[in-house]
Amino acid sequence: MGPTLILRLGICQKPLKSLFHRGSSALFTLKTPLCESLQLPLSARFLCTRDNNPHPGGRQTDRRIGGQTDGQARVRNSTIRYTEEEDWRDEVKGRGKSPTLRQKPSFPRSVFAAGTAKRTAEIMSRKAALVSRDQREKEPTKREVSFTEKMQPPDRPLSAAEWRKLKESYGNIPQFDIMMMNVMLNSETELDITKSLLTFVATERGTLSYELLLRYLTLCERYGHDAEMFDVYDIMRGSFPSLDTGACSLFIKLFTRTARWREALTVLQDIKKVITPSPRNYGCIISAAMVNGDLTTAWALYDELIEKGLSPHQETWGSMFKAVGKTKEENGEKTEAISQSEHQERLLGILLYMRNNQIYPKHSLACTISAWFESLTGQNWTGSWTSISPKGTCRCCGAELESTQLTDEEYQQLKDRVFTDIIHGQDVFKKTTPEELQKFMLFMKKKPAFHVVIDGLNVANINSDKRKQSEALLAVVSELNRQGLTVLVLGRKHMLTPSVSWARHHMDLILKKAHCFFTENISEDDPFLLYATLNSGKSCKFVTRDLMRDHKACLTDMSTRRLFFKWQRGHQLVLSGPVNVGKKVRFQHIFSYDTIVQTSGDSWHLPYDDTEDRCTHEVPQQWLCLTKKH
Repeated sequence: MGPTLILRLGICQKPLKSLFHRGSSALFTLKTPLCESLQLPLSARFLCTRDNNPHPGGRQTDRRIGGQTDGQARVRNSTIRYTEEEDWRDEVKGRGKSPTLRQKPSFPRSVFAAGTAKRTAEIMSRKAALVSRDQREKEPTKREVSFTEKMQPPDRPLSAAEWRKLKESYGNIPQFDIMMMNVMLNSETELDITKSLLTFVATERGTLSYELLLRYLTLCERYGHDAEMFDVYDIMRGSFPSLDTGACSLFIKLFTRTARWREALTVLQDIKKVITPSPRNYGCIISAAMVNGDLTTAWALYDELIEKGLSPHQETWGSMFKAVGKTKEENGEKTEAISQSEHQERLLGILLYMRNNQIYPKHSLACTISAWFESLTGQNWTGSWTSISPKGTCRCCGAELESTQLTDEEYQQLKDRVFTDIIHGQDVFKKTTPEELQKFMLFMKKKPAFHVVIDGLNVANINSDKRKQSEALLAVVSELNRQGLTVLVLGRKHMLTPSVSWARHHMDLILKKAHCFFTENISEDDPFLLYATLNSGKSCKFVTRDLMRDHKACLTDMSTRRLFFKWQRGHQLVLSGPVNVGKKVRFQHIFSYDTIVQTSGDSWHLPYDDTEDRCTHEVPQQWLCLTKKH
């Protein structure tokens, strides 16, 4: 960023007096002439977020409800050997609003289970740390301390002379005021001290820069100095032709937590003149409207947010489920106010939005939703924390959850989009050649439908010893062949050349026990894997550790991406550890149920986030079960 542009403040004496004289005897009134305001440039935006760290807790049932298998005609999940299910026990710690939850894992974690990727990364990081620890101890590195880190704010308000002396001690550096305000922002400096800095700058320059005021505004917002923010708002409104979106966002947060919340609507309109407001801009006003009982305004803004293609923050949803608005009768209005029944229907629509967009509420929001259901008069809803059995049944109410199996229409849609967007793509030459693709399609027509398709190279690299690649692949093929399954192995042509990694006798046995197709060494084999699996029917599984995130991203619409992820969770086999000769080959558990918000009318099941470690390709393992008693 270039040199700071100091904008002339057209500061009137009255607002300055309220800003500088509040609670500080060291400050004085500036008598400066009004300065012409220059055109305001875009300033750095300050995005203030609040971290949430929910701690899961709740009622937990101890039911063991037997479920049904998914009943696949060609391949049964029970055919493929999985790791043994662990014992699972729960203890109920009361039925209050904040009960505690204690449990053991219901079954071995899948690669799609929340937190798996984080734990794997931590294990790998610890291993790497052990290798390099000695070297780090011998060659310690010293981090260079920045100039800003060397600065320390004063412990009391300073006079102009004292600030001038302090500035000189730092070498009269440019933007001393900005740097010092940043230090104060991060060190919870008392308000009187920051005011004395503003007084010093205004004394020296006769004006305050927009950038400095914006940082002061951020400090006031962070530490709850609402009265000071109102003063700054009046000054900036009167001194600058417009405000940047960062300042507008701070003022929206200010107004919406006070009785002046409706003034945030004016600020929101100012933002709309420049850019689309953020979900947090909308969310702050929606929450304020809900708290103040104006359901009509809240839902109007919510509809506007959705129409713009924005995704609401979970804090916004939480405030909407907590709201108790005024009914039409209470307001004495027949057209403007929204009824409580309409409000309830709209809230249920939020749950359907979560379902359609595969959004998982955090634990705090799940608690709010549960409390809302239980508060509905005369409906007798009960919320319980639970988990789902490996067979796809709720351990609380025994209901069977939706399967990961796609309908015929969904399956055809997925097949068509995968071929168009992933296999063919924008440039087929990046992944294969038209001749090779045509050869593979003819190969598929001549072969029977497969039960399992294997990514040969991916499976072969499961062990760290690269001399045993063909041996590992043979072990997996042999196990599936022993179970009577028709197997296709996809590989590259270099695997057929005898080497230390690829023993000839191993490859000969693989060719006897499975159908094989080998692409050119420069071709991508994942698109062939997806094509072969999808064209072998809804029961076909595929074996790879690749999570296919790049390929899923190639799908052009969000609905197909969700179908892909649903299909993937129910059809991808992942080896549970290295493959060793003489030991059984086992696979991680495959989800037979869809992890998504779902309802049957008299019940709702909501998977919720009980960890901050979940990656985007993982799904929660804990559920909220809501049932209605008749």
